[in-house]
Amino acid sequence: MFSKSKVNDPIEAPKSSGSDAKPATPAPAAPVAAKPAAPAAKPKAAPSVLSSDLVVKGNLETTGDIQIEGKVEGDIRAHLLTVGEGATVKGEIMADDLVVNGRVVGRVRGLKVRLTSTARVEGDIIHKTIAIESGAHFEGSVQRNDDPLSQGNAAPAPSQG
Repeated sequence: MFSKSKVNDPIEAPKSSGSDAKPATPAPAAPVAAKPAAPAAKPKAAPSVLSSDLVVKGNLETTGDIQIEGKVEGDIRAHLLTVGEGATVKGEIMADDLVVNGRVVGRVRGLKVRLTSTARVEGDIIHKTIAIESGAHFEGSVQRNDDPLSQGNAAPAPSQG
C-alpha cells in the first residue's frame, strides 16, 4: 500500500567495471560569507500614561512621550506631552511637542504648543510655534522664541531686598 519514495535517497554513482573509476562526489558548496549582524533598530517606546486616578508629586523627565490623565504637581520635561481633558498639571512644562486638552498652571516651554478648545492654561507660554483653538482659556503672556527649551531664556528672578 505504501512505497518508499526515492526522492530522499542519496544519489548513487553508476558502477563501472574499471578499477580507475572514482565514486561520484557532489561538487563542494560555495562558501557562504556570514553577514555581520546589523544592529537592531531600537523600537519606538510606547508613551507613558498616567491614569486619571493617579496623583504625582514630583518632577517627571523623559526623552519619550507622556500622556497625563491624572494630576501632576511638579515640573515635566518630555519629547511629546499630552495633557488629557480631565488632567491638571501644576509646574513648569518643557516639551518638544505639547498638546493641552486639560488644565496647566505654570510656565510652558515648547517647540510646538497646541491648546485645544478644552484647554485651561494659567501661565506664560514660550514657544516656537503655537496654535490656540477657539474656546481655549488662556491667562498669561505668549512669547515666540527660536529656542524655547534653552534655560537661558528664563525670566530673571526677582531681587530680594
